[in-house]
Amino acid sequence: MTNRRTLMGMMASTAIALAAGNVAMAADVNLKMHGFLPLGATIPAAIVQPWIDQVEANSNGRIEIDHFGTMALGGTPPELFDQAVDGITDISWTVIGYTPGRFPSTEVMELPFMVDDARTASSALWNLTESQLMDTEFKDVKVLGTWVHGPGMFHTSDPVKVPSDLEGMKIRGGSRMVNQLLEATGATGVGMPVPALPEALSKGVVDGATIPWEVTGTLKVPELVENHTEFDGSALYVLSFVMSMNLDVWNSLDADLQAVIDAASGHDFSVFAGGTQEDADAPARAMAEELGNNIITVSEEDAVKWREVVSPIIDGWVAEMGGKGIDGQGLIDQVQASMAAYGQ
Repeated sequence: MTNRRTLMGMMASTAIALAAGNVAMAADVNLKMHGFLPLGATIPAAIVQPWIDQVEANSNGRIEIDHFGTMALGGTPPELFDQAVDGITDISWTVIGYTPGRFPSTEVMELPFMVDDARTASSALWNLTESQLMDTEFKDVKVLGTWVHGPGMFHTSDPVKVPSDLEGMKIRGGSRMVNQLLEATGATGVGMPVPALPEALSKGVVDGATIPWEVTGTLKVPELVENHTEFDGSALYVLSFVMSMNLDVWNSLDADLQAVIDAASGHDFSVFAGGTQEDADAPARAMAEELGNNIITVSEEDAVKWREVVSPIIDGWVAEMGGKGIDGQGLIDQVQASMAAYGQ
């Protein structure tokens, strides 16, 4: 009997010790991160997860972040920003243009032929965000990063070499500015979040899409269409992204944990994010080549035809921003100067 009591006492002591150890090992803060792509896609796997790993490691385990992809927490991609605002999720990342017109200043990055390189453009977008948008268009969240993807291009059922080739086509566009670009060529811009694209292509809802090379593998686009049109020199367009955190959650964190998150975020993270997406273009392009698809490269000389068609979009945007009390030309000049100064 004595041995049994001793054994039970030892077991109870061990259980208490283990429980105490588990409490000691538990994170002080548990956060939910939400996005719209599968966790194996470039942004979740190569951009967001390294950020999570850095925050968790540098907090010495006091912050733990659960990473949810493919809208696993519910809702639709255009709702992701407000999910962070409303506390449905603690942190989210999304395409800024999924909520058309809500963040008008950021559209400067999406104007036709504005961007040459994702790193310089992501630097410029972060500088714009930090200097002008934190207390205005992004005032409802703690902004962790803003960036752009690599060159946007066409992926279509029929070949596209000149603007008139798009006439009559239904093309998926990822933002308001991209849809204006499509309409200028005579195409019909169809707004939809990128996860809906494979089904739309397979069912003939759209004849093609505007996306960068990088995400085509995840979406199996080269298996659904055979023609791809890329541009030498400046990108036809890019889309902008934002990663943001619920303000109440941010304000509830101890100052040292805020410092850990700030150290992993901001300018350098934004440049890393944009560069990582652009670097992922080449392997995705190689996949289309292996399938024997038709890749059309529009030279800078031939791109003049495209610039002529879409140039009114820039003038129209500047005028529209003026109506909102925003100096559109000033934003263009600021962003161009920021990109030119990158790395100097």
